[in-house]
Amino acid sequence: MQQDLRIGEVANRTGRSIHTIRWYESQGLIPGVIRDRGGHRIYSEHHIGWLDLMERLRYTGMSIKQMREYTALAKQGGVALPQRRALLAGHRVRVRENISRWTEALALIDAKVEFYDEWMANGARPAVEPHKRVRRAKNPPKAAV
Repeated sequence: MQQDLRIGEVANRTGRSIHTIRWYESQGLIPGVIRDRGGHRIYSEHHIGWLDLMERLRYTGMSIKQMREYTALAKQGGVALPQRRALLAGHRVRVRENISRWTEALALIDAKVEFYDEWMANGARPAVEPHKRVRRAKNPPKAAV
């Protein structure tokens, strides 16, 4: 049995504001929202999961245009599964590339913090610069055989 949810309940359960939920709907990013006789939106458990997916896609850099495309494909049902999969697979590649770049950036930030910690602890500028620390961590010296 599907429970009808009002927008306030959806907001409470998802941690999103009513304004945000309405914005997603106005952008065509929440399919299947119906209205009761009084014109109030009626949501379901499906919409809770859908909002979570849309927000995660947005956080990972998917454009609103692509999100609309994905939503339109989802409305087509099973016939559009290959296109939906392809769209998400392409996005996954971009997300993984970003994670790799962010991981490299974080390594340099970590090395810089370590550099400053060492400098403050010893009172002298460390001999090994942060960029060289990162390179050394990526390519450790080979052990003698």
